[in-house]
Amino acid sequence: MKEEEQPFDKLRAAVNLRTRTTTESLYTTPVTFTLSLTPSPADIDELGHVNNAVWVQWIQQVATTHWGAVAPAEAVARYIWVVVRHEIDYPGNVGPGESVTARTWISEPPKGARFDRNVEFTNTAGKVVVRAKTTWALIDRTTGRIARVPADLAQLFLGSR
Repeated sequence: MKEEEQPFDKLRAAVNLRTRTTTESLYTTPVTFTLSLTPSPADIDELGHVNNAVWVQWIQQVATTHWGAVAPAEAVARYIWVVVRHEIDYPGNVGPGESVTARTWISEPPKGARFDRNVEFTNTAGKVVVRAKTTWALIDRTTGRIARVPADLAQLFLGSR
């Protein structure tokens, strides 16, 4: 018997979504999303590497791109996410012309309107150069108020148990 295709299988393949197993997660196969980034000359600071403020911008870019790639169009039209907290570690850095791969995943179910998002940036050697955990709150675009994350929407980002 042929296995039934899930609604987002083609989209996940198109945007390079993958699964991974982690002991940090309640979910054994959280959905991960990757995005490659290369700094522009304006992203480099006086120390010759990517400025810390750029890493914050990239964290937001990776998160919002992941949201746009996975969430149904109706959800993207109805909701917007805002950051309420960043926790960032900088164990390394990259310089001009060096690319990184950003990987993001949600490791735990939402708490009301909030989701914690994990992000790691690795250099071409596979070494983690920046690691972050950010907390995002879901806002209803019409009312401008926080909204509880719907279970069906959360499941798209959590994967399986």
